[in-house]
Order: sequence, then structure tokens, then C-alpha cells
Amino acid sequence: MWECDIAGCGFEDEAVEELLVHQATAHDRHQCAVCGTVVPDGYFGIRHAFSEHSRAEYLRHYEADTDDIRRRERVLSTVEDEADIETVVQRLGLDADVGSDVGTEE
Repeated sequence: MWECDIAGCGFEDEAVEELLVHQATAHDRHQCAVCGTVVPDGYFGIRHAFSEHSRAEYLRHYEADTDDIRRRERVLSTVEDEADIETVVQRLGLDADVGSDVGTEE
């Protein structure tokens, strides 16, 4: 079972793809603190931050620590091991380059 952890949401589904669609459609979008790009919250926000920016930038702009980094890296790895990301991207109509351009700059 996959559960949404955005602001204690608690949405659950058997399919990780449904969780990703939920995160991208049911929650407000997130503005990246590093570059200002607006991306879906949750998995896609984490993926943007870690694919577009250094870990040092993440630590500095999000006032995070190394435990925060490791937790998010585990989330990315677990989701990417299980999800058909391309199908989710197509369903959401996002840019095919999920790693770098899932949002818009503000």
C-alpha cells in the first residue's frame, strides 16, 4: 500500500502510479526554493530538487540536514523501482523530461 505523506494527507492506493497522480493533482504545486520553478509536490518535487540542484544547494535552501537528504533519496529510489514514471507523466501531460522540466518558472 502506498500512502501520501504530504501534510499528513493519508491518501492510500495499491498502485504507486495512482499515488503520484494524486500528489500532482490533489495538492498545491511547490515552488522550488533554489530556482523558483513550480513543480507538483511530492515525488516530482523531490525529483526536481535532486536532479536539477546539488545536495549542498538543497541543504542550504531548505534548511535540511543529511538525514532529510537520505530520506528523500530513499523515496526516489523506492518509487522509481516500482513506478512506471513515463505512464504517469503521460497521464498528467507533463514534459517528457521528468527529471528536469516538470514545472514552470515563476
